[in-house]
Amino acid sequence: MAHTFSSEKRFAYVNELKTKELDLLVIGGGITGAGIALDGASRGLKIGLIEMQDFAAGTSSRSTKLVHGGLRYLKQLEVKLVAEVGKERAIVYENAPHVTSPEWMLLPIFKNGTFGKFSTSFGLNVYDRLADVRKDERRHMLNKKTTLQREPLLRKDKLKGGGLYVEYRTDDARLTLEILKEAVRRGTVAVNYMKVESFLYENGKAVGVVMVDQFTGEAHKVFAKVIVNAAGPWVDTLREQDRSKSGKQLKLSKGVHLVIDHARFPLSQAVYFDTEKDGRMIFAIPRDGKTYVGTTDTYYEADIAHPRMTIADRDYILEAANFMFPSLHLTPEDVESNWTGLRPLIYEEGKSASEVSRKDEVFTSDSGLLSIAGGKLTGYRKMAERVVDDVCKKLSIKAVCQTDSITLSGGHVGGIDQFQAFLEQQTREGVRLGLSENTAYGLSKLYGSNVTKVYACLRQTKRHAEAFHLPKELLAQLRYGIEEEMVATPLDFFNRRTGALFFNIQWVIEHKEAVLRYMKSVFEWSEEEAAMHEEELNREIHFARTPVADENKPV
Repeated sequence: MAHTFSSEKRFAYVNELKTKELDLLVIGGGITGAGIALDGASRGLKIGLIEMQDFAAGTSSRSTKLVHGGLRYLKQLEVKLVAEVGKERAIVYENAPHVTSPEWMLLPIFKNGTFGKFSTSFGLNVYDRLADVRKDERRHMLNKKTTLQREPLLRKDKLKGGGLYVEYRTDDARLTLEILKEAVRRGTVAVNYMKVESFLYENGKAVGVVMVDQFTGEAHKVFAKVIVNAAGPWVDTLREQDRSKSGKQLKLSKGVHLVIDHARFPLSQAVYFDTEKDGRMIFAIPRDGKTYVGTTDTYYEADIAHPRMTIADRDYILEAANFMFPSLHLTPEDVESNWTGLRPLIYEEGKSASEVSRKDEVFTSDSGLLSIAGGKLTGYRKMAERVVDDVCKKLSIKAVCQTDSITLSGGHVGGIDQFQAFLEQQTREGVRLGLSENTAYGLSKLYGSNVTKVYACLRQTKRHAEAFHLPKELLAQLRYGIEEEMVATPLDFFNRRTGALFFNIQWVIEHKEAVLRYMKSVFEWSEEEAAMHEEELNREIHFARTPVADENKPV
């Protein structure tokens, strides 16, 4: 079968998983699982990947959306981790410049604050060296006047100056998709909405799984020589099914981010600041006409599939933002949307969620099941390398990792130095096709080199756009998502493929009914199926806008 990634061919992919002799089955379609699939496929392994929700539906679409250089780990003296993630973010940037971009981050320094001028200067300098930061992106120390010129909204009392350093902003869900699309191009068979019901064993060894299609309820058996559990917050759930949950275990930590319109939070500059209340570090970052701010870090034991922002979470972030930016007077009514994610941390007795290490670990059960837990977005490639090294050892295959030099899907833009020229060229092409300059630029930045395929969809769907009362660029994106990115539901499109649920929720509300009608036509959904997908989208819109009093009693 041709290596495609169309939700219209989902039945064929399921059949291929059932009949193909797999070297490796990956359970989990977040960035960790996607990275493992790409690494394995690039070494010539036959890979299958299944995800019980949509790809990147969990932690991998609900992070702070930064490819961290790891400054916060320096504070915890995790020197080796800082060095590794610093080098890794440079690789991610080179291989996918369309979903990764440098962002100058301001670290304000206050009298009697967590950071002094000397410690900040020294720490950022060590960080630059350890993380192998490019010379043009190394830290600058600022006096009070220059700090306020960079960000006039900062509180002025006790402000002594600031440190300026570079983080890399990303679209976490789209980064995951681009990794997975490249894995699929190299032969991986990946299917979303497939849940593992149980493991299959021969002589005490895990040789396959029973997976259940979340749309049809049908159960299927899939066999593989090695099975990797990369299910993020569900890693321990699968270890329980394998009866191998012993020793170290996961502890979930919840992180909430708020999105506020730029008119109400006109931030000029991304800021990384400590809270007055408990000294935790919080980001405030401008993006696409909005400012997002977060995150919280609290242990979590409620519904893993649908973590919710509580009133206390919201108020904690608003209080921190109002303290650091006192002229804003932000209120709950200013919050347009939020996202709430779970960090799967390896539990350490006596430590708070913020103190627990973000290191990853691989557990091997007696059945041979490999489980990977912990880790960070930035470290996905090295995590995958370690896992696939273990898999190759099990299979007696000699093949080395090469993902440091693999350009991800959409990343064929001539490298970092040519990306701006690429954007200008593709923006002109979009304008020639009848798009506004802003729209064409936005599409080119979102899809990278794949924007040519989006433009092809634009040419093909003009008549349908009129018939379904959809903007032509929206239908082109949707059509591309269905054909090339396994979009199976309206929520897939509005959340993981476009990010609009968080950063343009009014656009979602405006076009949701027309998108539903179009997808109902394409997939030939019954009234009942269409109603189910509509209810799911409306529920997530409600969750994005509405906090709960108690996360254990969400209503």
